[in-house]
Amino acid sequence: MSLYDKYILPKLLNSCCSNPPMVYQRKKVVPLAEGDVLEVGIGSGLNLPFYDKSKINKLWGLDPSEELNKMAAEVAKEEKMEVDFIISGAEEIPLPDNKVDTVILTYTMCTIPDVDLANKEIKRVLKPEGKLIFCEHGISPDENVYKWQKRINPIWKRIAGGCNLHRNIPEIIENSGFNIEEIDTMYLPSTPRFAGYNYWGFARPNS
Repeated sequence: MSLYDKYILPKLLNSCCSNPPMVYQRKKVVPLAEGDVLEVGIGSGLNLPFYDKSKINKLWGLDPSEELNKMAAEVAKEEKMEVDFIISGAEEIPLPDNKVDTVILTYTMCTIPDVDLANKEIKRVLKPEGKLIFCEHGISPDENVYKWQKRINPIWKRIAGGCNLHRNIPEIIENSGFNIEEIDTMYLPSTPRFAGYNYWGFARPNS
């Protein structure tokens, strides 16, 4: 791991992902979590203030970054929340089958190296009636924006910790064995269009 990845990138991600439009999006989806909850890509804990604590029995926070986990632990302490932090990638989640009621994914699918395998792992740990709640940025439906996403993506990935600008979020979710039951889309305000097309909603495992 480079010094940039260890010391600079975590603070950069925390700053970029806490801008007002993204916070507004987080506030839409995070309070919907209930029961035993796994947040995949908990990062620096930006979602923690928005959980409805009265609906949460247990919360796991999974992320491969030790530095981000330390930042999230500080937020959990401030919010007086008990979080079981797991330092791991999403491609191999160290939880048993059918363990959780809700999985939260916010601005995470863009960065996971093998996102298809990760979503299959998410399906494995979700109960059959469980819910995957997501809020992600991804591929733009506008051809000109998509062209810029493809041009910028190689450089963007290097400076943004592996973040991909043009992943097809609905396709990834559905190809991993989920039925999307609700989805909304829009460009985030005050955000460059190449990085600002958002998808949010929820899905359930198909039978």
